[in-house]
Amino acid sequence: MRRDSIFYKLFQQSPTLLFELLTNPPTNADAYRFDSVAVKEPKFEIDGVFLPPESDTPGVVYFCEVQFQKDEQLYERVFAESSLYFYRNRARFNDWQAVIIYPSRNTEQSNIYPHRGFLNSNQVHRVYLDELGNIRQLPLWVALMVLTTLEQNQAPEEAKYLLTRTRQEVPLAASRAIIEMVTTIMMYRFEQLSRTEVESMLGITLQQTRVYQEIKAEGREEGLEEGREAMANAISRQLTKRLGELSEEMRSSISGLSLPVLADLSDALLDFTTLADLQSWLQGRIN
Repeated sequence: MRRDSIFYKLFQQSPTLLFELLTNPPTNADAYRFDSVAVKEPKFEIDGVFLPPESDTPGVVYFCEVQFQKDEQLYERVFAESSLYFYRNRARFNDWQAVIIYPSRNTEQSNIYPHRGFLNSNQVHRVYLDELGNIRQLPLWVALMVLTTLEQNQAPEEAKYLLTRTRQEVPLAASRAIIEMVTTIMMYRFEQLSRTEVESMLGITLQQTRVYQEIKAEGREEGLEEGREAMANAISRQLTKRLGELSEEMRSSISGLSLPVLADLSDALLDFTTLADLQSWLQGRIN
C-alpha cells in the first residue's frame, strides 16, 4: 500500500492537518501551503514540506516524513536533507522543524543514539498513529490517517463510521473530499476490489462519489454514456496540465475506458510524474 501517497493527498486537501498533530502549532498554521522541493548539488527531492506564507518576516519551515517501513538510516537522511535545504534557503526561514509519522514505535529505526540531540529537543516531533487514541474520538482528518493503519477486518466498519460522521458534521461541499479520501484509502487496503466494489462495501451511493459530481459539473446528467465521455474528457485535460500533451493513442485509450476504470484513473493520476507512468497504467488496465 502506497501510504506516503495517501498521506500527501491528505495534506494537499488539508494543509493544517499536520499541525493538528503538534502540541504547539504555529499561530499562522492556516496560512501554510504543502509542497515538495528540490535541492541541487547534490540533487534530491523532499516530498513533504510545509512552507510559511511569504512575508517580510522569515517563518518556520516544517519537513514531514511518513514512514511505514523500518529504515535504519531514516534520521541520517531526513536531518541531512532538512539541514541542507534550510542552509540553501536561510534567508527565507528563521527556523526548521521536522515531523516523522509512524504507524507505531516498532517502525522507528533501531539506533537513534547519534541523533539524541534532535530527538530529545522540541525541533523534531515523532507521531505514532497507534497512540493517538480511539479513531472514533479523533478529528476527522486525523482519523483518516489512523484508518490507513487498521487491520483489514477492522477497516470497513471504521470507514463506514467515519463516513457517517462526515455526513453529520461536515458541510456537503467539504464532505465530498473526505468521502473520496475514505474511498481511496479503502481501495489501497483492498487492492483486489474494484472501486465499485469498495463503494458498495462502504454503502456509498453514486450521488456521493466524485465521479457523479464531476459528471454533474459537466452538465451531463441526462445519460450515462454522455457522462462517461465527459469524465474521460475532464481526465484528459487534467493529465495534459500535469504531464504535457497526450498522444492520440493515449486519448483514444482513455476515451474507451469504462466509468469505474475512469474513476480509478482520476485517483491514480495524482501519482503520475511522466507520460510513461500513464502509458504503463493504461497498458495494465487494457491488457
